[in-house]
Amino acid sequence: SDSGSDSEDSSLSDSELQEAFAKGALKPGLNVVLEERPKRRNDTDGLKQCLAEFRQQLTWVERLDVTLGPVADPVSQSDSTSDAIDPENDFQREMSFYRQAQAAVLDALPRLRKLQVPTRRPDDYFAEMAKSDQQMQKIRQKLKSKQEAMERSEKAKQLRAMRKYGKKVQVEILQRRQKEKKNMLNAVKKYQKGLSDKLDFLDEDQTSSQGNKKGNASQRTKKGPNAKRRYKNQKFGFGGKKKGSKWNTKESFNDVSSFQSKVAHNKGPGKGGRGGKGGKKALNKRPGKRARQKMKNRAR
Repeated sequence: SDSGSDSEDSSLSDSELQEAFAKGALKPGLNVVLEERPKRRNDTDGLKQCLAEFRQQLTWVERLDVTLGPVADPVSQSDSTSDAIDPENDFQREMSFYRQAQAAVLDALPRLRKLQVPTRRPDDYFAEMAKSDQQMQKIRQKLKSKQEAMERSEKAKQLRAMRKYGKKVQVEILQRRQKEKKNMLNAVKKYQKGLSDKLDFLDEDQTSSQGNKKGNASQRTKKGPNAKRRYKNQKFGFGGKKKGSKWNTKESFNDVSSFQSKVAHNKGPGKGGRGGKGGKKALNKRPGKRARQKMKNRAR
């Protein structure tokens, strides 16, 4: 069985396992063939070449090497040595790197200025961008599409909110109408049964059904009637009692201040006689069309 063969393989020595592996008796996957370890090489020629390069007597401006310790800590007023830095403390380790770089800058910058080496980038410096214009154009299009999508989403949210508010108002109006209808039906039933003798619910129904129309009419009448309406009111009156309005009274019968004998006997100019129109027609002469138009314009 497989379990038996595994136990036998585990009890074999290294030499026996090597012989079994050479014969192909071992199952694949259980053993890994180790590659031969690379031999260590002592490249003395390469090391000597690197040492010769280090020993080249070049000027400092060609090398630009600065080897200094960390700058003094302004808080403790002492040089921060490597013994005082805990390598496991990330903050202290990074701060030591920063202060060492700061010491190198403070030492190298005056030397560069003395050698007249520019250390600041000129204002008209032109550097090629790391990304091409095509890549930047794709990024702009992507940002623009995201912005448009956000605007569409915002508009959709506003429309949904408006629809929700409109539905809410519509539901409130329907509920109010149903309540008014229910109250009116209850009042009608009470009146039919004789429990109430008031008919106020009819007036309330009319006012509720014609509320908008009356409101608009009240808004229109606040400004007063137009010129045409005022002219007609002046001409025909505002209504009221008309029957018997021309009857004489005791005061009007005794008042003769407006009596004109010439008019009463048709003796005025252009009235009666030859060529005159005379009579009632002359007294009730209607003005011409142009005169009526002028009267309308004057009334406006």
